[in-house]
Amino acid sequence: MWSLTVILLVSYFLGSVPGALWSSKALHGVDIRNYGSKNCGATNAFRVVGWQAGALATLVDFGKGFVSAGVVAATIRIDPIPNLGVLGWETATVLGLMAGLMAVVGHMYPIFARFKGGKGVNTAAGMLFALTPLTMALTLGVFVVVLLAWRYVSLASISAAVAFPTLVAVRRYAFGVNLDPSILVFGLVLAVAIVVAHRSNIQRLLNGTESRISSFKPAQGMLGRGEL
Repeated sequence: MWSLTVILLVSYFLGSVPGALWSSKALHGVDIRNYGSKNCGATNAFRVVGWQAGALATLVDFGKGFVSAGVVAATIRIDPIPNLGVLGWETATVLGLMAGLMAVVGHMYPIFARFKGGKGVNTAAGMLFALTPLTMALTLGVFVVVLLAWRYVSLASISAAVAFPTLVAVRRYAFGVNLDPSILVFGLVLAVAIVVAHRSNIQRLLNGTESRISSFKPAQGMLGRGEL
């Protein structure tokens, strides 16, 4: 039981590392919580201070989920891991999902940033990439297509969140790929959570006021445009 407790705690603290906030402060001395959407995520880092901090934040946030689900869950062993399998699910897969979920919770409610974080999309992507890389590669394709077609990061994120469990279901039940059902269930729950987390973005999309990417050139951000 100690192994499970430590894995979840390590994953939460790892997820709590505010990549967007720290990269923006380190590279530009800007607290992005005071500008743009005031969200402590990579998208707002791109929007406020530009591509350097945004790219670094994306890498950090993705890495938090990947390391939690793929490394932390697989290596920490103080005592035997209890049987987490329900309905025939694989214990190792469920453990990876639990660790990844704690990283997402840490990202959304980081102890190192007054419990005000980002929306967890990149961290969730890292977690799921560690568990089913091909499905995530296809999901990333959906994200890119939607982003290029409509230029809304929020819409692309929501579309990818919905696409993931859909792709898991198609690969498992239509093509017979050996994917643990726990990934499908978790993907559905995560999709709902991400859609709910983007409810303000959805409202702005419906109102036609959501921020849109005007160019795919390296983002200069508000700072580079002299707006701060």
